[in-house]
Parts: sequence; structure tokens; C-alpha cells
Amino acid sequence: MDSRKLQRSLLSHAVVVALAATIAGPALAQSTSTENEAPTTLSAITVTAQKREEALQDVPIVINVLPEQLLQDTGVRDIKDMQVLVPGLTVTSTQSAAQTTARIRGIGTVGDNPGLESSVGIVIDGVYRARNSVGFGDLGEMERIEVLKGPQGTVFGKNTSAGVINVITRRPSYTQAVEGEVTVGNYGLLGVSGSYNDALSDNAAFRIFATKRKRDGVDNVDTSGGPRQETDDGDQNYHSLRGQLLLEPTSNLNINFIADYTSREENCCVSMTTFRGPTAAIIDALTPGGEGIIPVVDLDRRLAYANRTTEQDLKDKGVSAEVNWTTPWANDAVLTSITAFRDWEAITSIDFDYSGADILYRPPNPDGSLVKFENFSQELRLTGSSDRIDWMVGLFYSDEDLGRNDSYYFGAAYEPYLSTAVASQVLPAIAAQLAPLGLTVNTANPATFLSQVSGRPFGTNFTGQGALDRYEQNAKSAAIFTNNTFHVTDALDVTLGLRYTREKKTLQSDYTNPNGAQGCAATLANPAARVGGALAQRINGFGSLPPALQQQLLAGLVPAVAPQVAGFMCLPWANIAHNGRSTFQERTEKEWSGTLKVAYDWSDDVMTYVSASRGYKAGGFNLDRVQVGITPVDDTAFDGEFVDSYELGLKTNWADGNLLFNAALFHQTYEDFQLNSFLGTAFVVRSIPEVTSMGIDAEVLWQTRMPGLMLQGGVTYAETEYGDDIVPDLPLLPGNQMSFAPKWSGNASATYQWDIGSALQGRFNIGAKYMSEYNTGSDLKPQKMQDAYTVLNARLGFGRQDQRWMLEFWGQNLTDETYKQVGIDAPIQTGSFNAFLGAPRTYGVTLRMRY
Repeated sequence: MDSRKLQRSLLSHAVVVALAATIAGPALAQSTSTENEAPTTLSAITVTAQKREEALQDVPIVINVLPEQLLQDTGVRDIKDMQVLVPGLTVTSTQSAAQTTARIRGIGTVGDNPGLESSVGIVIDGVYRARNSVGFGDLGEMERIEVLKGPQGTVFGKNTSAGVINVITRRPSYTQAVEGEVTVGNYGLLGVSGSYNDALSDNAAFRIFATKRKRDGVDNVDTSGGPRQETDDGDQNYHSLRGQLLLEPTSNLNINFIADYTSREENCCVSMTTFRGPTAAIIDALTPGGEGIIPVVDLDRRLAYANRTTEQDLKDKGVSAEVNWTTPWANDAVLTSITAFRDWEAITSIDFDYSGADILYRPPNPDGSLVKFENFSQELRLTGSSDRIDWMVGLFYSDEDLGRNDSYYFGAAYEPYLSTAVASQVLPAIAAQLAPLGLTVNTANPATFLSQVSGRPFGTNFTGQGALDRYEQNAKSAAIFTNNTFHVTDALDVTLGLRYTREKKTLQSDYTNPNGAQGCAATLANPAARVGGALAQRINGFGSLPPALQQQLLAGLVPAVAPQVAGFMCLPWANIAHNGRSTFQERTEKEWSGTLKVAYDWSDDVMTYVSASRGYKAGGFNLDRVQVGITPVDDTAFDGEFVDSYELGLKTNWADGNLLFNAALFHQTYEDFQLNSFLGTAFVVRSIPEVTSMGIDAEVLWQTRMPGLMLQGGVTYAETEYGDDIVPDLPLLPGNQMSFAPKWSGNASATYQWDIGSALQGRFNIGAKYMSEYNTGSDLKPQKMQDAYTVLNARLGFGRQDQRWMLEFWGQNLTDETYKQVGIDAPIQTGSFNAFLGAPRTYGVTLRMRY
């Protein structure tokens, strides 16, 4: 038996054992229960995974439910914080907070290309967010978060092929309430938030929430003389405001209006050197003070080098209206309408070389560094039920405008750096070829080599703004969907869901080189002659050789060298061939997705199910300069992504509903998986023919017999592997575990609450998330591996039993684990690698007040 068949056999046996143990467990737990036992609570947990309120244990989907109290206990404020509570979920950021990506079971979408849509959908109060990064921010007062694993496109839409993060915030109520929170912590953290809820009348209420948070950076920065002034990075400086108005004019009609605004003005994100390559010495020589990259790699120092700023300015705002009307039709079917408009933009900057040398950068101005989304969406659905069927039909429409302004600026060190790096590759090879002839090559002053190639004065080949590109994309999506559960018998349910989606995208791309790309233009005028002339100047005694021998030597040397040198002279941001280009592309997709689930209740406490789903994620366009060699590529489209997913699941209640154990065996096959990879000069999405993900998910929730003690934990084992197809430029992919896909991940937390006297109480929570080793780069280079690690969080609070106030002492990543979020090839630095790190240890005190 080969290793893959053995692993599948072990997984199958594990599920059988879990099924047997769980079927026996409830009966054993019930036999030891007493009449005075606390009433059941966990089995009554409700979710809206199928856009209707249902008990968690009745829904045949793998769902991790994170209630409000657990979110508070673990300090969750955004989707990145919550990954400690969900096995199989990873959330990473790279060049800025605007490039944040969520992955489930190893499946997700690498960021850095706004044209690439999410594999894990984020829905906040029923409104789909265009990208993961658009949903990254302070989520405010949350009622709960539901993490749905596996394709959810039938109900939630086209871009949920790996799962959904469904966020439900607290809605207005008719009780007057004032809540406030003050937090102080290390790195100069200061956060305040507050909310006010009240009734306007017997049928109207409102809620207002506001927060402000500031913190110094968690990463140290050597500015190497600037012009950057900030000596730290990864700081926080944001504020958010959300208002809600609930109207209930009749008992059959409610309308909830939401308006929100968030602003983040921060510095993010630097990366740390993980491997020093041969170009590191060149960078050091071009950096004031002689140190442009850390001399000895030490990630625990969290020391980055950046002479240019990483300022970012993110604005997110939107309005929505949700209407629910209990109609007089079809046994009081409910008509729901959700109308939303969202406007998001990010102005970012980057020190593109991640070093102290002034090589390549992008300043924070909207003309040359902007990503913006404007999205209108409308969903209509009619939901009803009878004795034998729970049904839903719906329509969805969205109109999204995406704009990107992209630019590159050359620093003073760009030309000497690139010239030295190229000369160090080319000239020694030429010298080796000429040595048998008794000829030598002058390798002195390599910084002038490219100016010899172009024939232009040194320092004039690459100056100012090299590239300025504008992309305008429009995406219109329309869908009709239905999801129906047939109660065949009292124990047997069959769910059938279907969705038809039509998507049309258009892209207008305009490219310019404001500085004229003069070095590249001069070289491309006659590459052979230009490179040959430069070599002639470097071969000692070349002028004294007979003309015939001169021509013979150059004829043997130039053809192999000229394309390489021209390629470096004409990297995408310096390529004159892009200047003045304008392209228009469009694509239309019409696709079906759906699901079939069969669930059987063996008893009131045991349910098993089997499901099959077909998921879909739309294709799109690369919003970047793409070229083959030095030839621009006009067609930057990539195909849609599809997944066939199968699950065998188990949901059980033990101890009269106070202990839940759920597990599922899954197998997912992705076709044309959209992999976004950094080629050293551009981000390009390529379709991988096949990716498979199979494994097991398991979760336990236990409200123990010990009053006040709650235990929660879960584990995911996932073999998420590329197929055997060869992928150009990515030789390490075939047959190997995917990047960002640990085989094992697990979490566990314990919460204990106890009374102190007659008026006070204490509350303690401790939780941890474990990840086995995985690769943090899309190309699977071994330099990007991350060893297994565990993140540990804890919180201890004291306050009044009526929750009027609570003082909490907390810490996150208490063991100060240093780990990579994403590993990258250092741009234009052969052999050097960098990584964006996860957050270090943070700790502080929070005071909560409620009246």
C-alpha cells in the first residue's frame, strides 16, 4: 500500500472510531445525569449558515461558532485575531494591511493583486465584502462569528469556494444601555470604545458604536539615513464609527439601516531578511553607514531596513438596509431584501527593495499608489417552510468598480545596484570564456557597466518615476439561487441547493513611463551593438586586436549575453515597450454551482450527514505589468476556479446538550486553482490544473459539570496538495503540500468563571493555536518554510456579577513566538529571502463598563 492510500485508510479508520465513540457517548452521559443538573445551553446554539435561524447541530455543514463572550475573552477585534480560535484557518498580511488573505484548510487566495477575488468570503451583517482585505478592520460589537468550511457558493455566492466568515454584529434593542471600554498595553497601546443603545419609540430603536485605537509599531526599522523618519513599523492608528436604526412599524415588518466608517492611517509593512544572498554585499556598499541588510539573520530582533516610508491610509465606508417582511403568503413566508453600497480605498507606500539602500520605492500618493472599490449589491430572497420542506429562493446582483493606480520610483542607488549585480554575473562568465585566448576582462567599477551598454551618462538611465499605470475594472454579477431541505421522514432530511451565476468583467489598462525609460530605450535600439560595445570596452587590449578577430569574439559572446542584459535594462517598471500601451479586455462567465446533502438523525443526540458540493470562483485579470522576456503581454486573463467537495459528517450532543462533539471527513478537488505568485518583478495569477485537499475536522464544546467551566477545542488534519502537472517556473509544486497549508492545526481554550462573595466575580480564559510546519511561499522554495509553532493567549478579569464593570489583564502570544506569515524572494536580489512576521507578544489591561 502506498503512503497516500495508507493515509486515506488511517483517516477513514479515525472517522469510524469517532463515530462509534460518539454514538455510545451520549447514552453514557445521559445515564449519569441528575435531575438537578444545569439546563442545556450548548445544544441550543443557533446559526444562520443557510440564511435562516437553525440549531447548530441540525445544520449539515462544518461550522465553528464564536459567540460574543468567547470573542471578548480572546481579544478578537478583526478577522486576523480570530484565527487562534479556528483550526484550519490562517490569515496573513504582506505589503500592507490592504493585502490581507484568509485561508481555510490550506485553500485561499494570495493577496497583492486586487484583480484576484477571495476564496474565503467575508460577509458582515449580510453584506458580502469584495476582498478579504476590505473586511479587515475593527469589527466592533459582535454577536457572533460563524466560520463555514468548504464551498458555500449556493447560499453565499460565487467567491466562497473555500468557505465563509460570517460576522453578525449586535443590533439595536429597546433597552437603554451605555457600554464603554478602555485598554492600555505595551508598545504604547491605548484604545477606547463605547456604544449607546436606546429606544426612540415602541417600534424604533438605534445603536451607535465608536472606537479609537493607537499603538506604536512592533517592528524595529533601521532607516539608513532616510528620508524615512519612523523607526518602527506595524503600528495602529484607526478609528471606526457605526450607527444602526431599527424600525418595526408592524409586527410583520422590520427594517435595519446600518452606516459605518473606518479610517486607518498607519505604517505597514516591512519585512525581515531570512537569507542573505550575494547581492546583500552590494546593497551594504550602497547604503550610508555600510549596512543595508541585517549582517546576521536574527528574526527575534524584528529588525528591518527601510529608507523609504511605508505609510498607508485606508478608508472604508458603507450603508446598508435589511428589510424582513413576514408575508401573508405560503405559510407566512419571509421576504428579505438587503441593499448595500460600499466604498473602500487604500493609499499605500512601499520600500520595494526592503533594504537601507535607496533602490526602488512607491510613495504614498493617490496618483500613483491607490486601490479602490465601489460596490453596489442587492439581494432578495423568499424563505418559507411547511411540515415537509424548508425552502428558499433568491436573486442577487452586484456592480463593482475597481480602480488601481500603480507606480514605481527609482532611487539614486538603483542604477549602481542593478549595474553591479548584472556585471557580477556577466563579466566573470565572459572572462572565463576569454581566458584560454590569453585575454582578460576589466571588472573594476561595475556600477558603470549598464551606462556603457546604453551609451548614456552614468546616473541618467533610471531616474524619477519609472512607471505609472492605471487600471479600471468593472464586474457585474447576477445570480438566481435556491436552497431547500426536504424532511423525507422525521429522521431523514435531504437538502438540495442550486445557483446560476452570470458574471461580466471589463478591464481598461493604460501604461506609461513618465521618465521615458531612457536606459531601456537606448539599449533596445540595437541590443547586440549596445551590449557588444560595452563588452569591447571591458576586454583588455580589445582595440589592438585585428578587426576580424574582434568581430569573431563578439559574434561568439554577444548572442548569449545580449538578451540577458537587455532583460535587466528593461524590467517591467523600466520597459519602454509598455510606454503608451492601452488595452481593453472583457470576459463573461455563466456557471452553475450547487449542493446535495443527506442528513439522518439516529436519535435526538446523534446526526450524521453526507454532502456533495460544486463551488465556483470567478476568473479575472492580472492588474500588473506582465511580460514574457521584454515583450508585454496584452492578455492578462485567468480562468474561473472550480471545486468538487465531499463530506461525511457527524454532529452529537452529550451530557443533556452541554457537550457537543462534531467531526467531518472531507475531500475537495480544485480545478484551475488560481495561484498568485511573485515572479520577482510582478504578481501573476496562473491556473493550476488540480489541487486536492482531504482530511478531517473535529470540534468539541463542553460546558462541564463544574459550574462556570467551559472547554472548547478543535483539530484539522488536511492533506492539501498540488496535482502532478508541471507548472512553468514553479518546479517544486507537482505532488507537494500546498503553501500556507499545515497538515495539522488545532486550538484549545478553557474559560472559568466564579463568584467572589455576593457581588463580584472572576473570569479566566486561556487558549492556544498550534500549526505544524508549512511553507509560506507560493513557489514552495525551502527557504520559506515555517517550523511548527504554538501561539498562547490568556485573560484574567475581575468585576461585578451584574457586569457593571470588569477589569481584565490580558496577553497575546505570551511565549513571544516568532513566526513567518509570508515568505518572499527579496525583489531583484538573487538568492536573498525575506518574510513578513506575525505579531509579537502583547499585553495590557482592559476596563469594561456597562450601564
